[in-house]
Amino acid sequence: MESLKKFLTLTALLCLASSILIVKGITSFAATLGDVVINEVAWAGTSDDSNDEWIELYNPTSQEVDLSGWFIEDDVTTKYIIHSGKIAAHGYFLVEDNEDSIKNLTAGAVTGVSLANAGDALILKDPAGNIVDSANISGGAWYAGNATSKATMERIDPLVKVDSAANWATAVSSNGSIGRNGGSILGTPGSANSAYSGHGPEVSISGKNANIGENLTVSLDAKDAVDLYGYGFEINYDSAVLSYVAATESSFLKSDGKETSFSAALQNGVEGTLIVGDARLVNPPTGIDGSGKLLDLTFKVKNTAVKMTDLSFGASSFLADTLGDMTTKFTGTTINIGSSISLNIANLKISAGQERYSLGLTWDTIAGATYVVKKKDVTGAYKILKEGSDNFYIDNSKIVTGIEYSYQVFAIKDGITSQAFTISGTETRGLKGDSDRSDRIDGKDIEKLARSFGSEYADEEYDALKDFNYDGIIDGADLIIIGANFGLKD
Repeated sequence: MESLKKFLTLTALLCLASSILIVKGITSFAATLGDVVINEVAWAGTSDDSNDEWIELYNPTSQEVDLSGWFIEDDVTTKYIIHSGKIAAHGYFLVEDNEDSIKNLTAGAVTGVSLANAGDALILKDPAGNIVDSANISGGAWYAGNATSKATMERIDPLVKVDSAANWATAVSSNGSIGRNGGSILGTPGSANSAYSGHGPEVSISGKNANIGENLTVSLDAKDAVDLYGYGFEINYDSAVLSYVAATESSFLKSDGKETSFSAALQNGVEGTLIVGDARLVNPPTGIDGSGKLLDLTFKVKNTAVKMTDLSFGASSFLADTLGDMTTKFTGTTINIGSSISLNIANLKISAGQERYSLGLTWDTIAGATYVVKKKDVTGAYKILKEGSDNFYIDNSKIVTGIEYSYQVFAIKDGITSQAFTISGTETRGLKGDSDRSDRIDGKDIEKLARSFGSEYADEEYDALKDFNYDGIIDGADLIIIGANFGLKD
């Protein structure tokens, strides 16, 4: 009964707070329910120390908020007080157990955060005690997060003001933040949540395959941007695997002909963190709407035994509109690393098969690789014939004499796909026009062709054995070929 009473009391307070204007501790406007939200909770600590717990606040409004005197109530009895500090428009504010909880980010407030793994009720209040937001209001098990992996509990949409489990998810990636001993934090302190799926733009890194000794180029693309004025990215990568070569601005931010200011450099000149920035030189500020490529990044792949490596956005990454930072989802990528030498299809050959009306392909074996063989059809498209580990293929499927057939072969190893190697060949044995393979052109060939006459590729009646000129239709041209060779015997 006592827990039910507590729940009903807190629920009533939430309803009451929606109609209360807060006049103390606010920069330029009065806060209401949801003006600042509890956006992420590291209730399990980090992989470096389970006691390094923290709570992230987010300001979804377009105005700065003074948080001096605000506090987070933990199960009613405990208060984490923010003695001073401001949260920028569309900005983040970290309330940490200690300054080392997140080694590469500065805490907004250090208040000795201590959260129960079994679950706590968190309520954000202004200095007058008015409720601004809450998370896990029932005080039961946390909505999300993981005690084993130390993944944080992330809010899905900060604009949804209802305290509901449906609006929370377990973090699935890191933004490059690290714990006190350098361990990766499975969460996104100080930046958009990995689980974020609310309204707003997205920025992603596109690029999947790379070979040792070659250049890797990835693109950074914006999606669903509105009034995009500028951006700043912190790109983190493994310097033992990749070395930075160049950053090249794309045209999206200046697609209306306006000038921009673009810069890129390694942080302190050291490999591992790349800093990129760009903004439109337009005053008064105006932005760009839509989706497009922001820039390309080029790296050199080092001689490494690593098979996969990540490119990720750091916590300081942002998109900005003409008013300030925007809530943005950032998605990194995993690059598969392979050896360019090992994936060359060497000594690819084509010859007549042992049986008539067949062609055989062979190539040198690549240890540990599988192969894909494709054949060009009458439409010009390459269709898969075979996938497997054998380094040969015999094509005896409706091969017509005198037609040049084209094939592609490529290798796959450790997630890396080689370039396609192309080869062509022609079956010279047999009689052209001999659709029934009787070794004589006669009335039976006319009768069989007549049953498919007028049909086109993909029609049920179409038969490739009667398409003697391989043009995708069985017509008078094919009858002419029979007539020209009529009576011949092989």
